[in-house]
Order: sequence, then structure tokens, then C-alpha cells
Amino acid sequence: MLHIYNTLSRNKEPLKTVEPGLVRMYVCGMTVYDFCHLGHARMLVSFDVVQRWLRASGYQVKYVRNITDIDDKIIRRAVQNGQRLNQVTSFFIDAMHADERALGVAAPDFEPRATDYVGDMLGIIKRLEENGLAYRSDDGDVNYAVRGFPGYGKLSGKSLDDLRAGERVAVASGKRDPLDFVLWKAAKSEEPAESKWESPYGLGRPGWHIECSAMSRALLGLPLDIHGGGPDLKFPHHENEIAQTEGAFGGSLASVWIHCGPLMVDADKMSKSLGNFRTIRATIAADADPADDQASYRANPREAEMLRFFIVRNHYRSPQHYAPDNLFDAQSALDRLYQTLHNVTPEPVQIDWNHPSAQAFRAAMDDDFNSSGAVAALFELSSEANRSGSAAASGLMRALGGILGLLQSDPATYLQSPTRYLRSGGVQTAWTNDQIDALISARAAAKAARDFAEADRIRKELQEGGVELEDKAGGVTQWRRA
Repeated sequence: MLHIYNTLSRNKEPLKTVEPGLVRMYVCGMTVYDFCHLGHARMLVSFDVVQRWLRASGYQVKYVRNITDIDDKIIRRAVQNGQRLNQVTSFFIDAMHADERALGVAAPDFEPRATDYVGDMLGIIKRLEENGLAYRSDDGDVNYAVRGFPGYGKLSGKSLDDLRAGERVAVASGKRDPLDFVLWKAAKSEEPAESKWESPYGLGRPGWHIECSAMSRALLGLPLDIHGGGPDLKFPHHENEIAQTEGAFGGSLASVWIHCGPLMVDADKMSKSLGNFRTIRATIAADADPADDQASYRANPREAEMLRFFIVRNHYRSPQHYAPDNLFDAQSALDRLYQTLHNVTPEPVQIDWNHPSAQAFRAAMDDDFNSSGAVAALFELSSEANRSGSAAASGLMRALGGILGLLQSDPATYLQSPTRYLRSGGVQTAWTNDQIDALISARAAAKAARDFAEADRIRKELQEGGVELEDKAGGVTQWRRA
């Protein structure tokens, strides 16, 4: 049985869904004002693995991941660029989708945009007012009265008395309590017209937290089976979602809360606010310029799969450390799996869950989506295939890898693709595959003419350029960039 670590209970629990066989999962998505960085990649890939394993386990999944397309940061970007809001958001939504495709992240079943649910948000705010949990302030905002909700802090473990004014919460003169948060923001004259909606509270726009309460309920109903997101959303965003939804409708917002761990750079979490971020596209496309005005780009498929592997081989809840050396190590490890597929042609198989490695894979994934343990099972199969020459073991490795979104490329094409994340005795050249094939043909001709010195020279030249040769029976030479 699948067990999941529940942030709310702080324990691993068996998954129990409201409707048998159906998982209704809501994950907080992107605020689309800039390119996605590697911390976002971790969230996207982690929850992609979650939904893949749920489906592989026989569940029907309704997966919702929202888009925040109205926000202070979006407004600032639009004003700075002299653009309309939807020009900014459309561009960065396209950019996000390009990143997702490159990383093999499947589209969610629903991808709602906040601006399409403003009416639902206003309906929740009205209920909160009626329940004595929302009030209109003198500055025109509508705020949530945190101390009126007894359960506030149950997700994050923070008590109201421990929370300080100004800690993650902006203090505004219109608030009765510094801990209160905004549900509806009164319009400002300098803000663009398209950022304002008519409401019973006057012109304005929704606060950030209220959008997820509206979209999750509208698309999935209550309670959700799983609610997830990045590590920085636990407080205040998810805490505020609970306060809003449960304060308006009673009951429970979600049965299980999942939060992936942070991607660390040195001792800090990767984030735009700290300026220590690296974009997805700069990591997996040598010619991608973060300042480019193109949303789409051509990712290097070998580097893109390496980045996915880098994320998947760590448990989703653990802190993960970004460093160039870690990407080199991930590339090397993934290459070893592909070398097995290249050496031992995989046999198309249905997964035999009684095979010891498949059992280990399933046990790991059923233990809170432990993809690290699942990857270890792939390496066990790789060793078995290399040791015995078993096409069935190679095929099982590929089939199980597919559940994690890995090992589905043609091995020869993969190994011959260039990448910036290889270590070799020399400097990797920019040779094309045709140029490499020409050098290999010249070496073969030299060997045929018994000019072994020239053949050895060509082999050394290739090796120093990051190309390894393997001579096979019948005079066939295979090569890979390594």
C-alpha cells in the first residue's frame, strides 16, 4: 500500500481517497512573470513523478496545477516593459510549457488561471465576511482576521503568539492585527486598468492566497485528496489557504499535504529574491539566453534528461544541493544506464512485478514516492543486464525507467549527442556526428593499410576531444561522447 508523508500530521500515512480509485490532487503552480529556475524544475518534476506513480498504481488521477496570472510582480514587469498584462503572462506561460516539455513533465489535467476565477474568489470572501472572518479596512482592502480562526498554524506548526509582525507578513495600517492577510486589494490609480475588477468592495483585485482556495474547490471539490507545492508555500500560503477554505466552508481543505524539499545553493534556497538562481533553459540549452525574447527554445535532450535524472535520483522531500559537479555526476550516472541499453538491446516487456528489482522499485515508490530507491533498483538491473547479457533485464530497466520519465531515448542517439556535462581527458570539441564518423572512417582506412600509428593518432585525437571508441566484432566501431 502506498504511504505518503503528510505535512499536516507529520507522519507517513496510507493513502485513503474520498472516492475509491480516484485521486484529486491540487498543486500550486507558477507566478508567470519570469523564466522558471531549477528550484521550479524540482517542483515540476517531483509532482510529475507523483502523478506518474499514482497512475502506474492503478489510480485515476485528476491533477490540477494552477497558474497565477495576476500579481504585483506581473504588474511591475508589464509597466516596466510597456506591455499589457496578458502579453507578459502569455509569454512566460509559453516559456514554462517549453521547459516542461524539455523535462518530460506531463501537462496537468487542468491548468486554471487565476483571472478566470475572480467571481469564485469573491464568493468565498463574502462567506468569510458572513462568518466574521473577513473585514473591510479603511484603505479599501478586505483582510482575513487570523485570530478568528482557531486552527491557524496547524500546518506549519507556528503558533500565533510566536509569529511576529513583519515576519513573512507585510504590516499595513488598515489591518486590525499584523498577522491578518489581504483577501482583496483595493485598486491603485497608477495600476493598469486590466488589473482591476468590479466587486462589492470597489475596484480591485484578489490577494494571492485566495485564488487557490477558489480554483481547488471549483475544479476538484472538498476535501482534496492531495494538496502539494514547493517548500516555501507551507507558510504562509498554504496556511492561509486552509484558513480561507475551512473558515468559509468548514470541514477540511485536504487530507494529505505534500511539500518537496528546497534546492540549495551553498547554504541558501535557490530563489529569484536571493539572486542565486539558474534558469532551466540556461542549464539544458547551450544557446539559450535568459534575456532572449523568445519563449520557446531548442533544449539539448541529453542535458534535459540529465536534469530530470538529477532531480529524480533524490528523494523529493530532502534538501537537494545544486553545484556544477553534481550535474556532471548526474550525467555520468545516467550515461551508464544508457550504455547498458546500448550494450544489451532491451527486450520489450510487460513489467514483471515479481522480479526482485521490480519489487524493490515498487517498495521504494510506495514508501512516500522514494524515487531515490527506485533509481537504485534501475542500477541493479543495469548490473544484471551487463553481467548476464539479459535482454529481459535491460527491457525491465527501461520499462521501470519510463515510470520515472527516464531511459526512453534511442541509446545510440543519446550517447552520441553533445553535452556540456561530460568530463574527459581533454576539451570536448564541437565536432558534428558526421565529422566524427569521417574520422572513424579514416582510422578504419589507416588500419586496413596497416598504418597503425595513424590509426592510433586518430583514436587519441578523438579521445582527447571527448569521444570514446569501442571496436566490435566484424570491424564495426561504436562511439559515444564521454
